[in-house]
Amino acid sequence: MSKNALLSVYDKNGIEDFAKQLHDLGWNIYASGGTAKAIQVAGVPVEDVASLVGGGAILGHRVVTLSREIHAGLLATDSAEDEAELKQLGIPRIDLVCVDLYPLEQEIAKPGSTRESVIEQTDIGGPTMLRSAAKGERIVISQPQQRQQVIDWLKAGEPDRAEFISGLIANVEAVVANYALASARYHSSGGYDGLVSKRVADAAYGENPWQANASLYSADNKADALSLAKFKLKQGVAPSYNNYCDFDRLLQTTSHIAAGWDVNFGKVPVIAVGGKHGNACGAAIGSDSKSTIEKMLEGDLRAIFGGIVLVNFEITAELAEVLLQHKVESGRRLLDAVIAPAVTQEALELLRRKKDKCRVLVNPALANLSKDSLDTAMRMRYVRGGWLAQDNYTYVLDLNDEDMDKNGQANDEDIVLSWAIGSTSNSNTITLVRDGQLIGNGVGQQDRVGAAELAVKRAKDAGHEVTGATAYSDSFFPFPDGPQSLADAGIAHILSSSGSVGDTKVKEAMAVAKVSLYLIPDKKARGFYAH
Repeated sequence: MSKNALLSVYDKNGIEDFAKQLHDLGWNIYASGGTAKAIQVAGVPVEDVASLVGGGAILGHRVVTLSREIHAGLLATDSAEDEAELKQLGIPRIDLVCVDLYPLEQEIAKPGSTRESVIEQTDIGGPTMLRSAAKGERIVISQPQQRQQVIDWLKAGEPDRAEFISGLIANVEAVVANYALASARYHSSGGYDGLVSKRVADAAYGENPWQANASLYSADNKADALSLAKFKLKQGVAPSYNNYCDFDRLLQTTSHIAAGWDVNFGKVPVIAVGGKHGNACGAAIGSDSKSTIEKMLEGDLRAIFGGIVLVNFEITAELAEVLLQHKVESGRRLLDAVIAPAVTQEALELLRRKKDKCRVLVNPALANLSKDSLDTAMRMRYVRGGWLAQDNYTYVLDLNDEDMDKNGQANDEDIVLSWAIGSTSNSNTITLVRDGQLIGNGVGQQDRVGAAELAVKRAKDAGHEVTGATAYSDSFFPFPDGPQSLADAGIAHILSSSGSVGDTKVKEAMAVAKVSLYLIPDKKARGFYAH
């Protein structure tokens, strides 16, 4: 007995080919008005679904599939009783549904959209058919990319049918839930919100071995080429929960460096960033890959051990050797992960660790970073009983900002690099940079003096000369003691925000110390991150 398919799609691109392939497999095709016309033009036999509906389409064709005939065909079980009742009523069983929804989210995001236009693009029949088909355990397709997958599965004889159908059902429920959430968010002006995501990878465990359930979920943001789900694991075991956290942080730091350079200098340099436990421990910019990697590693040779490296250029065998051997007295440097736009096969072989513990991931989008590469999605964080949400970290330092108060002349490139690193490190932070190289990052401190002292200590412990270096403070100095400790260590330039009652005293102290001081209002440029 031939089976029946119901097709009703907003995006009709490719629907003719899908219908033809179904027809060639012996399926009867029913379709809604516009979809039926597109299929007819291609010469595929099709019947308008309105012919199944008692009384036909009404209200300007807005109510067609919202009928008992359609949903009876979708919800009927395989029982003899249901089959007999459908036959008595003259209603065909519908075995496959292919529906994509009106572009509600695009309409909401469109400049100039109105309440009326959003209502017009709110699909009701589509979600209802999808959910009825899901409940009826039909072959249910909610996204264009699934069409060929279903055809291939049908041609293969429907292997693992129950598992395949369950996968389609789960996808449909998620698509409809996300659609309804977009509508709720719009009509409540954000009073209702949430996130519907798909698990795309499992981690071995969480931050600690006893936290057994750890996974990466993706919100399927097709527009974001730098989504973690779009990084391909080329070699090594699956990343851990901590690895994913570090990947996200390194992306923030690297994209801020790129944005800062694009805005201030009209170009993006060669970038290498090394991270450990959620903060940059090495970072450098330059004009050639080899020396930039070397500067990044030399930022803190001790901290980078077991760390993660992210670069915006291809890793070759020569560069892999630098990563593993530069300033290593014996053996090779152990790294948890290397992330790049591309990695050669020879480099992969060199980077391989025992038990495949060095993960190598690639994403070509890293080679084309710019001011438009910042993550603009809302940031969300779980708190007990709910979650917090805020705008993402999208501020980019502009040295020509009219609100910038420049006292003296600093090294512009070091100012921008120190800002990009410090504003994507755990607050409170003081970050030290010299000649395009991170030399000390004093992160996560409870007071600004302690952060300054830690940054200087880390720089000196790593063998760096701090005299003449640039410091970035992620918020204002309430008293002169913080910047004075930097000046006493030999720091020559400081970028900070302003807004403290002690600003005047800070400026006076730095003038006496002959330290260049750049200030920008705290309300505009404070760089607290991951509080």
